[in-house]
Amino acid sequence: MAPVRNAKLLFKEVPKGYPEPGKTTVYDTSDTIDLDTVALNGSILIKVLYLSADPYMRGKMRDPNTKSYSPPFTLGAPIDGFGIGKVVRSEKEGLKEGDIVSYHAMQWVEYMIPEDTSYIEKLDPLPGLSLSTYIGAIGMPGKTAYMAWKEYAKAKKGETAFVSTAAGAVGAIVVQLAKLDGMKVIASVGSDEKVQFAKEIGADVVFNYKTTDTEEVLAKEGPIDVYWDNVGGSTLDAALGNSAVLARFIECGMISGYNSGGQPVSMKNLMKIVSNQIDMHGFIVSRLFSKYNKEFNEVIPKLIKEGKIKHNEDLTKGLEFGGEALLDVQVGNNTGKKVVVVAEN
Repeated sequence: MAPVRNAKLLFKEVPKGYPEPGKTTVYDTSDTIDLDTVALNGSILIKVLYLSADPYMRGKMRDPNTKSYSPPFTLGAPIDGFGIGKVVRSEKEGLKEGDIVSYHAMQWVEYMIPEDTSYIEKLDPLPGLSLSTYIGAIGMPGKTAYMAWKEYAKAKKGETAFVSTAAGAVGAIVVQLAKLDGMKVIASVGSDEKVQFAKEIGADVVFNYKTTDTEEVLAKEGPIDVYWDNVGGSTLDAALGNSAVLARFIECGMISGYNSGGQPVSMKNLMKIVSNQIDMHGFIVSRLFSKYNKEFNEVIPKLIKEGKIKHNEDLTKGLEFGGEALLDVQVGNNTGKKVVVVAEN
């Protein structure tokens, strides 16, 4: 077979604010690959199908001298993240041509050969569920929501939970887990369209934080027993100010500061952590996999197939639009899980 195109989305420049398509990331079609003869060296050749655009990826668009919990993207190389693909060729025992696999470091390319196959997971999708579901509700966002909720929420029937970014891929699952536990759920979202979605998945009180004062809503509907934080900043401060005694705060992300250039936020209510004896937990979900992954795979796909947990996908078709997808999740233009469709089979 003659070589075929192997397009890539390259990391080209560290952004100062929001990532700019065509500047921060550049779509490149100059490379080719011979699918029949390219050396595998004991690995596998993957045709990339679906890629996950996630808020945390902004933190990897940094100077390599800036330390963080995850390695930075390499300038001039493809970005990477959670993805799903199909095995084209294999020299690895247990994987064969046609197998569907997931990988936490899938490159944003059309074809890839992973150097380390230790974390390649073979998928056995349930009939009736699309593969893209395994990027979102049954993928990393779903695992993030389920595992941290199980570990830290200590939810009790009749308590009140507050979920920020409640129409996002993680937040929407958290809303439904809280309702399954019998909680009252307050949900903040960023548009009127997302207000409707959050109501449809069961949130009791939903508001658009861009047009409604968060402090006023929480003062009326609280106090808050569990806060799932995706945004940090002034929303976290408002949640602290309206927290219950012995509240649990689950710190998943702080997207309000990802593109601000490190501008400080005034926090008035930090003393509430002491006076209300708040348990505040930051986490990286991969550290919970060994404890909850088996349980997650047994529980969540079935609940989704039965319609007991709903999810929404925001599909971007074409790797060439990957930069726009990454920007969408930073500014909040997506409703539900943002998925980049590289190929469908």
